[in-house]
Amino acid sequence: MLLSFRVFPVSVPTRLWLRLLTTPAARSGAAAAALLLAGLAAPALAQTSRTTVTGVVRDVTGRPLEDVTVGVEGQTGGTNTDERGRFTLSVLRPAAGGAAPVLILRRLGYRPERLKLDLSQNPEVRVALAEDGRALDNVTVRGRQDATDTREQVSIMKLEPRAAKEIPSPFGDFSAILKTLPGVTSTNELTSTYSVRGGNYEENLIYVNGFEVYRPFLVTTAQQEGLSFVNPDLVNTIEFSSGGWQPKFGDKLSSVLNIDYKRPLRFGASATASLVGGTAHVEANSPNRRISYLAGVRYKNATYVFNSLQQQQGGYNPTFYDGQSLITVALGPKDNLDRTTLSLLNTYAHNDFRFNPETGESTFSTGVNQFSRLIIGYQGRERMQYDTYQGGLSLSHQLRSNLRLELLGGLLYSREFEYRDVEADYKIAEINRDPKSPDFGMDLNRRGVGRLFKHSRNTLEARVASLETRGTWTPGLRHTVRWGLKTGREQINDVLDEYSFVDSADYVPDYRRTRLRSNLDLTSTRTQGYAQHTIRFDSLRTLTYGARLNYWTVNGQTTVSPRVQYAFRSARNPRLAWKAAAGVYVQPPFYRELRYQTGAPQSQEGALNLALRAQRSLHFIVGNELRFRSWGRPFRFTGEAYYKYLTDVVPYDIDNVRLRYQANNNAKAYAAGLDARVSGEFIPGTESWFSLGVLTTRENLTGDSLNVFDSQGQVFGRKSKGYIRRPSDQRLNLGIFLQDNLPGDPSVKGYVNFVFGTGLPFSPPYLPDLRGTSKLTRSYKRVDLGFTKVLGLRTATELAARGRTVQLQTLWLSLEVLNVLGASNLAGYNYVQDLNGLTYSVPNFLSNRLVNLRVIARF
Repeated sequence: MLLSFRVFPVSVPTRLWLRLLTTPAARSGAAAAALLLAGLAAPALAQTSRTTVTGVVRDVTGRPLEDVTVGVEGQTGGTNTDERGRFTLSVLRPAAGGAAPVLILRRLGYRPERLKLDLSQNPEVRVALAEDGRALDNVTVRGRQDATDTREQVSIMKLEPRAAKEIPSPFGDFSAILKTLPGVTSTNELTSTYSVRGGNYEENLIYVNGFEVYRPFLVTTAQQEGLSFVNPDLVNTIEFSSGGWQPKFGDKLSSVLNIDYKRPLRFGASATASLVGGTAHVEANSPNRRISYLAGVRYKNATYVFNSLQQQQGGYNPTFYDGQSLITVALGPKDNLDRTTLSLLNTYAHNDFRFNPETGESTFSTGVNQFSRLIIGYQGRERMQYDTYQGGLSLSHQLRSNLRLELLGGLLYSREFEYRDVEADYKIAEINRDPKSPDFGMDLNRRGVGRLFKHSRNTLEARVASLETRGTWTPGLRHTVRWGLKTGREQINDVLDEYSFVDSADYVPDYRRTRLRSNLDLTSTRTQGYAQHTIRFDSLRTLTYGARLNYWTVNGQTTVSPRVQYAFRSARNPRLAWKAAAGVYVQPPFYRELRYQTGAPQSQEGALNLALRAQRSLHFIVGNELRFRSWGRPFRFTGEAYYKYLTDVVPYDIDNVRLRYQANNNAKAYAAGLDARVSGEFIPGTESWFSLGVLTTRENLTGDSLNVFDSQGQVFGRKSKGYIRRPSDQRLNLGIFLQDNLPGDPSVKGYVNFVFGTGLPFSPPYLPDLRGTSKLTRSYKRVDLGFTKVLGLRTATELAARGRTVQLQTLWLSLEVLNVLGASNLAGYNYVQDLNGLTYSVPNFLSNRLVNLRVIARF
């Protein structure tokens, strides 16, 4: 480890004291008394005088080290190094003749270092420290994220990567941990999508190592989804912002998830197997520390979970797998390897969903104490497949000690197709509700109500190439300037061929037929840029301001998004931070927003609205963050109030996980709410949290109106519907994640994942008069439990004694009880119409109670 620092000049009071001692008046009797009093006060004055020490911490190869704890022996306070290994520390000057202060540096995996500071000079000190190779047996390691950065930014949360891996969920999906955060809602455990503060899932930004992540286009149901992009085995840091983020992040309306993958220091590996798939990963670093690599593969077969679905039974054959790798090469000199680095991120995902539906059954209410049962017989099959390749190459160079430049190039290729030929026969029966009848609960008066046929031959190819440059300049200790410029080329080829009809009387009228054929090509260039300035007035106050610029060649629109954040802490209570943010956030259309859906005027169905403008949202956020101790353990409370006003809104409806846009900027909307989260060691040694979100979001469509009836039931006019509930208007959501250890045996752990959300508004498709009505789906409630036993098989000391460095060290045995309450949660509704034109809303239920087993081996 190498340390370099500089010391600021002596303080002004000390210089005045030295000057007074050298004056001729000091020898006079009158001055002697004054000097006597000053001499008595001098030691105290010198002791309370402070100076500022700055420095850079590196390892023996010259690479900067982050999160090194830096402090002075015998003095309160301290700091940590940033991602460049830099730190700034305020140090008390010693009394005259006192001992020089001792700087202490500590970091896990390295030997601590003690350095005497000579405050009278300005030396450049370089100290090489060896890694700490000592092995400790039978220890409990407790990790906790430092909150310094979160107190300087609005709506930002840092999460523990290990919790994302261990949280119980059906597929071990990374997004499961996000769904327990305030302001984040999801009412479908089969999908990795989530909405934030009233938005939809396409309004969320996701970055991995600085590269934006894209989602497949044609996925229509949660069952068709494969693996989420983020691989939990590879994650190093997690940052999540639910609003008001800085200009350095891109142009979306709702949230930012920023992921950094590991840069390994030594060899490591793991393998996981469960009833729904498995994962494996390996990481290592070359002996000269110049090359590090990280690779992981995942496999998912969800047949076990899909067979528990209540409404559809048949032959499921879903196969999903992916592979990811990150290779980093340090090109700098030996004393500073990270001066120049080159990184290559590669990903490939294959999703193949095949389903031969056979039967379906659903029970629903048709009145007070009246229930009906829908019985469906299927013929045919459906298949949805997509292959996605995404890669990124980044070059980073430290031009000067305070200037770092980056160059990033990204490529995306996605090929998707959706084939479907399914015919369904519907029958409805009343249910015997007489408990005295021997046929209680059986079908009565079963009758046929219709037949549905769906045919699809849809294909889509997407190619996206981008080139971006970024810079970070720190002209002084209090200033950080960031800027970036990005340009990208997008090519979309979309072939639609869909046909469907509904037959309830061996006759299909035209209004019950839908036919959609189109062959669309869209080629465009998108240019973005940003600049921001962060000012740290002192250790208590931080201001960040800047703006983004976006231009798209399709609609010819240029957008400007100014943003500002301010955070401060009281000197009396530095544990309490107050934060505020305001800014403009835009979302230029990508592709899905442009396409008119079925139900639009016939001349527009399947076509693109190339004049569609970017949606705009004005964010106002105020909040606080309080760090406190209770029961002798650390806790943190965060609370925020927000208001978002949206214009040029493109209305949409939700059909399972498919968003159906109206492809017009014909609405305005707002979202307002409160978010709160308490996190900390409710159980010693483990971090848990409770999250609460309260929300209301509504929209007002231009030209949206309802019929007005007179006393005779005749229509005599229409009136505006005004503000109606948006499809994401979930008024209350609660998320809880708890961890616990068995008393006396920390190798036995327990986990609880609880999510609750109130109902969402729904309405039948293609019936605009009913859109945004007060009808609600059922509330979503789900509790998943996990129990883990950790077996320590080999320690580092034992492996070294045997001359082996790679061997199984720990084995995790996990039992998960998913949906332990057996709640019947809804995925959505099917709408069935009988011969008389009566429409039934038939619920589709999600997975039932399941037991999953997992085994995790770590090397």
